[in-house]
Amino acid sequence: MVASSAYRDYQGQAEYSRQVNRRTRSLNAPSPVPQFGPCGRIMKNSAMVITIQDPASQRLTWYKPPLTVLVIKKLRDVSVLQPFVQLVQWLIQEKRMVVFVEQSVMEDTLLMNNSEFGLIKEKLMTFRDGKDDLTDKIDFIICLGGDGTLLYASLLFQQSVPPVMAFHLGSLGFLTPFQFDNFEEQVTNVLEGHAALTLRSRLRCIIVRKNEETSHKPPTNLLVLNEVVVDRGPSPYLSNIDLFLDGKHITSVQGDGLIVSTPTGSTAYAVAAGASMIHPSVPAIMVTPICPHSLSFRPIVVPAGVELKVMLNSGARNAAWVSFDGRNQQELKIGDSLTVTTSVYPVPSICSQDQISDWFDSLAECLHWNVRKRQKHLDELSDLTHSSSNDTLDSLDHTDHIDS
Repeated sequence: MVASSAYRDYQGQAEYSRQVNRRTRSLNAPSPVPQFGPCGRIMKNSAMVITIQDPASQRLTWYKPPLTVLVIKKLRDVSVLQPFVQLVQWLIQEKRMVVFVEQSVMEDTLLMNNSEFGLIKEKLMTFRDGKDDLTDKIDFIICLGGDGTLLYASLLFQQSVPPVMAFHLGSLGFLTPFQFDNFEEQVTNVLEGHAALTLRSRLRCIIVRKNEETSHKPPTNLLVLNEVVVDRGPSPYLSNIDLFLDGKHITSVQGDGLIVSTPTGSTAYAVAAGASMIHPSVPAIMVTPICPHSLSFRPIVVPAGVELKVMLNSGARNAAWVSFDGRNQQELKIGDSLTVTTSVYPVPSICSQDQISDWFDSLAECLHWNVRKRQKHLDELSDLTHSSSNDTLDSLDHTDHIDS
């Protein structure tokens, strides 16, 4: 009886092990078994658990047909004008969608002289950055240009972001996987819900001033897609910055500054400062020093759920400067603090192929990752080796002849 019960327990454990170890098309490791030995287990507390969706299952779906689309184009670039007019004209006439553009686009002198744009100009809806709220007005975003257009879309939507489809019409295009050649087919597929998504995490950055109680200005509260940078600005002195993680002092940064970035931002400023490149689906925050005055200060990666705080050291010789995705630069003085956490509002970036192929294609095409000359096979070297050996033997014979 006991043997039979033990056998059933063994069978159950074997089946559970097979289910746990079964390979799936997931970008995350399998969830660990929550029991450790006969007595230990993870305490179940829903408030302390961060649930991460399997990236392989992140597919776009519309619970109602999208009606409004925001088109963001690269400014002051002649090469984007004709694709912009073609796209907007097609969206209005063929897809019967309401198209929003920024007011500055309507004031572009090059567009004003375009006859095709004149026919659809009156049908466009406009907004002004910093004055008009687009929350709950936009169903879909299309970017025409470089990576800056996607960063601008992130800036416009400081809470929930509509799905973003980015066409590569800029210089680098690491975040813009779509080619414009057959835009009608590609946009139609997306509107029909046939697309994979990459959820690009963002960082919530809050600056709390020392004299905030006496100030009537609201605190700086921004979401960034790439990184927040704290540097020495125009000062010739080293930055002296204290870094805290969940309230614990981790280290003091003495150097040109500090980069706190998302996995998406790991291929931007951070990689130029020596950080590793991290897939955007990895839940993490990167901390990268800028030219640290220490040979042992290497970039680190911390869990996405922690809270980072940056403050000037009390012995700092100068103030620091903070910028958010390269914008909104502000001075950070002694007593001020910058708090950085992972936001609950990611940027849903639409994939051209899938989460893996898009990222590695960008690494290869934009950053030329691991590009080198191919090493020759041994067979290709055999003739060279044989001829070299013969040459050596001939030279030895010649030397012996001279000696004799």
